[in-house]
Amino acid sequence: MIRFGTGGWRDVIADGFTKENLRLLAAGICRLMDRKNITGAEIAIGYDRRFLAKESAHWIAEVLTANGYRVLMVNRSSPTPLLMYTVKTRNMPFGMMVTASHNPAVYNGVKVFTEGGRDADQTVTNEIEEIIAQLDPATIQSLPYEEALSRGLVREENPANEYIDSILELINTNAIRNARLKIALDPMYGVSQTSLRTILATCRCDLEVIHDRHDTLFGGKLPAPNAVTLSPLSYVVTDTHCNFGIATDGDADRLGVIDEKGSFLHPNHLLVLLYYYLVKVRGWKGPCVRNNSTTHLLDRVAEGLGQCCYEVPVGFKYISAKMAETDAIIGGESSGGLSVRGHISGKDGIYAAALLAEMIAVTGKSITELYREITGQFGELVYREMDFHLTAEGKQQLQEKLYAQKYLPLFDDVEKVDRTDGVKTWFRDGSWVICRFSGTEPLLRMAAEAETGEQAERSIAVWRSSLSL
Repeated sequence: MIRFGTGGWRDVIADGFTKENLRLLAAGICRLMDRKNITGAEIAIGYDRRFLAKESAHWIAEVLTANGYRVLMVNRSSPTPLLMYTVKTRNMPFGMMVTASHNPAVYNGVKVFTEGGRDADQTVTNEIEEIIAQLDPATIQSLPYEEALSRGLVREENPANEYIDSILELINTNAIRNARLKIALDPMYGVSQTSLRTILATCRCDLEVIHDRHDTLFGGKLPAPNAVTLSPLSYVVTDTHCNFGIATDGDADRLGVIDEKGSFLHPNHLLVLLYYYLVKVRGWKGPCVRNNSTTHLLDRVAEGLGQCCYEVPVGFKYISAKMAETDAIIGGESSGGLSVRGHISGKDGIYAAALLAEMIAVTGKSITELYREITGQFGELVYREMDFHLTAEGKQQLQEKLYAQKYLPLFDDVEKVDRTDGVKTWFRDGSWVICRFSGTEPLLRMAAEAETGEQAERSIAVWRSSLSL
């Protein structure tokens, strides 16, 4: 059974992620396009460095071409934002990226993009799921990839130059050149290294690169940039005296940062820094968007700069939609994904990294100095988070308790409760805590923010104790 989460469809290889299910997904999208009367359109397909990613992209193309559609196949492993950029600039109705993003190596998946290079919204994914449920796998047609290629139904191309040039046009390359930055880069065995190397080298940055080879097991670690997985990058930053370090997840749509002291910069802080820079230094005007599990310090900064901040559920499709609706400058999430107005309508770790380099170059300040400047004006909030692995049975039981029974622990001084996405509780002192299920992994996630770490930890502890976790 194919089910879309907050970041596309993902499943364990050889369990749910199978050739048959990939063919079903491709056929489902063909039927959807038939309904929309766009038969014969060209669809972009890309893939990252995961196991069977290239083969899976070809299997999808075989079904699309057999059903009357043409394919632009990105002919090398590439970042997800590059595919989104291609769908947008080539005016394509759909795009498909074979990736499981930051999930463990045993996973693979497919992200679906619609017109404008946007993440497919829930209306689209629900319709795809409905169509697939009615399909008979035995009736799905396919055309051998090499035959489709020879007949011109598949066009292999590498749009990397267009994508890279689009980022170079958006950043202050002269300022970065003059700053002579030294940057440590960790692609985490993923697909960002060619694009980021090219962009930063063009800006005359001195690079120290690790983990850039192709490894479908991601060095035995989770390909997600966090404080634990980026410890090797931290050593490189301090040992080689870099201005900062940057890392991207498996498909390069998320960014992780190590500051000049070798400390992990939480994505919450990165989002606040870049928004502050765009408004205060670049002089942009406009609101910002965050999901319900991301820092409220962003709200304070926006208000202090005469702007506003909007909250949406988890899932970047909600952030993209709200950014388009409000003409927001930036939108982001606490897991490291962010989007900036004027580029693509989704997460882009490569553009975010380039913009970070510009911020350091233009201001002449370190990451630590800039963040201290912000908290000096707007105060500081302490964020804590914790994940819990669940069995299928355990998840079902907790979903019944939280959603059907509307359970809430006995908190003091509750101001309001929101169950739009999980259970988020606001307290009268401005602190908050949320308990929600991951849309990409079998996890229960908790996050809290308060004036002190102890207070945030207590809120999580109340939830944990009440659910016997």
